Amino acid sequence: MWLKSFVAASLFQVVIAGAAHAAGPFGSVNVGNWIGGAFSNDETGAFSHCAATTPYANGVILVVSQNAAGTWSLAFASPSYRFNKGENAAIDVTFDGQERARLFATAYRSNMLTALMPLNVVRTFQKASLMVATAGRAVLNFDLTSTGPVIAALANCVTKVKADGLDKAGDFAKVVAKPSVTGDKQGTPSAPKQGRTGAFFGTGFVVSPNGHVVTNNHVVKGCVGDIKGNLTGEAAMTLRVVSSDANNDLALLQAPSTAAFKDFARIRDRSIRSGDSVVAIGFPYHGMLTSDFTVTTGIVSSLSGMRNDTRFLQISAPVQPGNSGGPLFDAAGQVVGVVTGKVDALRIAVATGNIPENINFAIKTGVLRDFLDNSVVPYQTAEPKGELKTTDIAGNARPYTMLISCNATEQADAKR
Repeated sequence: MWLKSFVAASLFQVVIAGAAHAAGPFGSVNVGNWIGGAFSNDETGAFSHCAATTPYANGVILVVSQNAAGTWSLAFASPSYRFNKGENAAIDVTFDGQERARLFATAYRSNMLTALMPLNVVRTFQKASLMVATAGRAVLNFDLTSTGPVIAALANCVTKVKADGLDKAGDFAKVVAKPSVTGDKQGTPSAPKQGRTGAFFGTGFVVSPNGHVVTNNHVVKGCVGDIKGNLTGEAAMTLRVVSSDANNDLALLQAPSTAAFKDFARIRDRSIRSGDSVVAIGFPYHGMLTSDFTVTTGIVSSLSGMRNDTRFLQISAPVQPGNSGGPLFDAAGQVVGVVTGKVDALRIAVATGNIPENINFAIKTGVLRDFLDNSVVPYQTAEPKGELKTTDIAGNARPYTMLISCNATEQADAKR
């Protein structure tokens, strides 16, 4: 009985670094033994975070949370803990006997340690089957069987509450197409303007054997009627929109179930560095230039975009309208980003008197993987091993790089 009471208490009072006490839950997250929902700041009434918790036979209760700003945390709670508030502790976690990370936790309550989880740890936590946590001499095992769907449910919870409000909270475990997040940030395209309709083109690439295709949200936003995908030399297929994220300029499409994909992109499972070589592939100026895709090369110029936006890479590989949504590869032929656009040369020229050259941007794989995880896509990652010739990278990409086209309202979008 004490365990059920403590679980409920931990849900109502879970805290993240810097957050106030919370009230809730609103709606529900019920996945396996995990229970939770959305919570509000009990002082302001504003949405605070989404959290779920589950008890273990070892006497410890895990609490996973994502706050309104998108930050993830993992808490370890037990009625036997006696921490001084503000006390810090290092916790080493090992997933499936291989992946290892060190978390730095703080006792915001006497019976709970809370640690922020970097996105790479969240992804590993989501996919692992077993976690071993070591703090000092204490070694504890945690079965993570249900953590994949609970992470997806919590991300869905945050997205839906931010879009619809706490009063419309429901069953967040029913993860459907991810709602678009309203509002634009620096580096993302503006909303389409009303005007004439016509044919618009972009690029996409297949990321799963189930025919999931990644592209930019601005490539398909405003499309009227069918969205078509063409592999070079093959007939067009109709793609359906599975989910989209306007805030990060990503969209997920899916080919018909009759389409078979033996080849699809692998996402690099290691951070790329400034100065590393990259290859961009896409369909710029389709109808004016070649009907085949084009290949350009360059380097990673910076690990952040406009105004230090860390969601983006700055690259020197030339891209043009039509490259948007295309894959950016490393020298080993693995995806390191999604091409999203180029700097507005005219605007910079007016502001500075100089015309910028080769300042282009791609969405980082961390943002891409979070998007795919939330959409429950079975993508694959790979470690970079050796270097390929550019011709081989292009040849390998041919079976899964698509021309994306549709009829759409004219947009203030030379980035397509």
